[in-house]
Amino acid sequence: MMPLPGRWLTALMTRLNGSSLLIDCGEGTQIAIREKGWSFHDIDVICFTHYHGDHISGLPGLLLSMGNAERSAPLTLIGPKGLERVVSALRVIAPELPFELNYIELSEQRQTISIGTYLLEAFRVNHNMICYGYNILVKRSGRFIPEKAEQNHVPQMLWSRLQKGMILEHEGRTYTPDMILGPERKGIKLTYCTDTRPVPVIVEAARNADLFICEGMYGEKGKESKAQEHKHMTFYEAAELAKRAEVEELWLTHYSPSLIRPEEFMAETRKIFSRTYPGKDKKTVTLEFAKDEGER
Repeated sequence: MMPLPGRWLTALMTRLNGSSLLIDCGEGTQIAIREKGWSFHDIDVICFTHYHGDHISGLPGLLLSMGNAERSAPLTLIGPKGLERVVSALRVIAPELPFELNYIELSEQRQTISIGTYLLEAFRVNHNMICYGYNILVKRSGRFIPEKAEQNHVPQMLWSRLQKGMILEHEGRTYTPDMILGPERKGIKLTYCTDTRPVPVIVEAARNADLFICEGMYGEKGKESKAQEHKHMTFYEAAELAKRAEVEELWLTHYSPSLIRPEEFMAETRKIFSRTYPGKDKKTVTLEFAKDEGER
């Protein structure tokens, strides 16, 4: 929650099919991206959990850097109601950009947004200002079944496009992907949640996530009342959410400035949820589709 020597502010960057997505953009976020060796030129979507400075104050500088890199494609910004007003105020120091900004403002308790290669689910949590968590979903279509395509008299020339999800018209007949595909397979789910008290909606949203990234403001015992006062979470509350949601893995993040060595509290935290790991700068994982039966 505060930049320290060797530790930047909390943010998440994902990459999929040549498109990048960023959640939150506090002070120094673009430096962290550069240190990782990644590019911010391909960021097409930036989501904001809320508008405290440690989650959005790095945006003007990032926008200027993207403009200086000759970006021309539109950039989509997603966040709680008031997003355009907040960003417009920040852009006093970044007034001229060579690309368009598109705004999607969240107003519902839960909201689903399909954008590019991403399906996003935003869910409202409980902080001392309006704040959202996010699911990033990568859907996976059913397996191609040639016998089904033949039974439905689907011309072979259409198979590849139907597998990509297209709906096609051919010789007076409509062809849909379900005419050649089996049931939808398990995709990829990443849940990101920070600056909140533990509330039931987090368990519901994170259910069976492949990766759950959650705030753990405090690891030290005796910090429970402080977490409640400032509407944050302890390591142990986050681990309990992960356990109840039956996620595959939990990464803790958004540490208090006084919490210098989060790994010291892992043993106790793992008594609640064994697959808990401390987040750190440049921590990365590649999430892949589960292998089908018979695949290697």
